Amino acid sequence: MAETAGTEWHWSEDGINFHTRKWVKPEDLNANGSLFGGSLLRWIDEEAAIYAIIQLGNYRVVTKLISEINFEASALQGDLIEMGLTATHFGRTSLTMRAVVRNMITRRRILTIERIIFVSVDENGRPMPHGYSDITYDRDRMPREHPKTDSVRLP
Repeated sequence: MAETAGTEWHWSEDGINFHTRKWVKPEDLNANGSLFGGSLLRWIDEEAAIYAIIQLGNYRVVTKLISEINFEASALQGDLIEMGLTATHFGRTSLTMRAVVRNMITRRRILTIERIIFVSVDENGRPMPHGYSDITYDRDRMPREHPKTDSVRLP
């Protein structure tokens, strides 16, 4: 393992796979010229929703909770960051996951969130059991119908 400025670099952070990458652009910066936390949290929430959809097999998922957010470093314009999520617990209607964001340029961890909880809901917005207890790495749970039309049948 290589080290940079005293920070260990891990290819996989506690079992998290990093698949999503973002390029920090001028519109993502705060008044200090570094990555705006709100932009980063928006990206994480979107990625977590997509991850929950795949894990729970339902397009209708909602954010229930985002626990303490630990900002450890920042990113600057032009930096490349990568976000990773992993499921840590399957509830009856929910999925709990952990998030880690790191800077691909400086190799420093930017942020960790220990718990992000999403709930699977029905068409009326009520919690709905999903029936899963294990992480999938395939697209086998991907919903096959579009929630707005119910007429689009995906392969």
